[in-house]
Amino acid sequence: MKIPTTAFTIILAGSLFAAPALAQPGAPLPEWDQLTPAQRDALVSPVRDRWNDAPERRERMLRHAERWQQMTPEERRSAHHGMKRWRDMSPERRERARAIYQRMRELPPEERAAMRERWKDMSAQERRAWLEQEQPER
Repeated sequence: MKIPTTAFTIILAGSLFAAPALAQPGAPLPEWDQLTPAQRDALVSPVRDRWNDAPERRERMLRHAERWQQMTPEERRSAHHGMKRWRDMSPERRERARAIYQRMRELPPEERAAMRERWKDMSAQERRAWLEQEQPER
């Protein structure tokens, strides 16, 4: 069975937790065609379950997989870092981040670009202070 590239990307992106169970310490992992059916299923299963459990999210999952495919290795590392930071946030911090993100999306494109440039020039301490100042209005 040939797996479309997009589906394969979804599988790999969604099954990062299954990969350690496949590997022997220090041993290189085989190509897809060399995996056993059980190993392939271990990789595919988490994505298949999410795909089947949330039909309303399928389009988004597919768009993310297609975008992932276009990323450079550095962009992928950055995305992984962002996902880990999000997972480690408290629910309150996630809510604040969502509110700030929404306000940023509502800015006109030129203001958003200017803010992005200011953000790049800020130190970590300045960024924290700005984020504290940008408390969502309740």
